[in-house]
Amino acid sequence: MIKMLSLILLTLSSVVMLLSNLISKKTFMDREKNSPFECGFDPKNSARLPFSLHFFLIAIIFLIFDVEITLLIPFIMMIKTMDFLSYFLILSFFILILLIGLYHEWNQGALTWIY
Repeated sequence: MIKMLSLILLTLSSVVMLLSNLISKKTFMDREKNSPFECGFDPKNSARLPFSLHFFLIAIIFLIFDVEITLLIPFIMMIKTMDFLSYFLILSFFILILLIGLYHEWNQGALTWIY
């Protein structure tokens, strides 16, 4: 009984996959699929096109703060193993460094969207 049900399900799923492959509108000869980049850049054009430096700075700031936020995850697990005073001091120092970095970026004008 179980073998028969497995065989029916396997046949049914194979037929559905075959039908979806036959009637799909996606072609494998698309220009985007043939290019090494699927991000919207045309690899056949010049690679020296102007790139927004402001967008690049915002992306770098996001990555830096994203990595620093992931460094906060071990603090959650350390809360039971450390005494409150040392835990509070280490976490406060870490957040203070983040806030000083944020203030510096804000003061330098890297977070303004309109110049």
